[in-house]
Amino acid sequence: MKRQLICLVTVLFLVQTQAQDYQKIKISTDIELIKISENAYVHVTFGSLQGYGRFGSNGLIYVDKGKAFLFDTPITDSLTRELVTWLRDSLQINIVGFVPNHWHNDCTGGLGYLKSIGVETWANQRTIDIAKSKGLPVPEHGFTDSLTLKLNDRTIKCYYFGPAHSRDNIVVWLPEEKILFPGCMVKEMNSQNLGNTADGDLNEYAGTIHKVINKFPTARIVIPGHGQIGGMELLRHTKELAE
Repeated sequence: MKRQLICLVTVLFLVQTQAQDYQKIKISTDIELIKISENAYVHVTFGSLQGYGRFGSNGLIYVDKGKAFLFDTPITDSLTRELVTWLRDSLQINIVGFVPNHWHNDCTGGLGYLKSIGVETWANQRTIDIAKSKGLPVPEHGFTDSLTLKLNDRTIKCYYFGPAHSRDNIVVWLPEEKILFPGCMVKEMNSQNLGNTADGDLNEYAGTIHKVINKFPTARIVIPGHGQIGGMELLRHTKELAE
């Protein structure tokens, strides 16, 4: 028992140390970047929502040779403009493609701005259909089960495994980096519940997470839609919550 406790403390210390080692870049009061690899950043946007207060929303930026794909926008067009402008002016990075995790505004709130500057956009066809029905900005290209994109020679994989947090939520996999971005369907380790599931499916939630776990057993970094990044333990924790 004592040996198991020591091992657990050691693992928790390593996870905490790794999280602290990530470089953070404060862009403004409401936007920060977390550099998680030489080619990937998490962008964190802070906003307020009645009943929840101030909270941060995570997105992913994948970079290669001055070009980048954005996965989920900040929650508004103005914050998205601020992020895109800063990337261009400070890091000489141009956003050339965009894919949202699902239709909520913490994923697509800046889609209108991205379209206005000519960024090419893709989404789950279910996301496109929901956006159309609600009069929201609509991505250009749709897919059903999976999508493979290229950023120069780097590969990006997008998959739909089923409903969870929302009925259209997808995951993004960067195979060269072993980075998985499942967004809001996955919860940080401090989460005690699944959060907002008003547009989701509680009956299918655990089964969808199970498929993700089986598909990506080698994931090195897992990025939730909100809160602290981690590893495969986030998926297992979310599955337990769903069950």
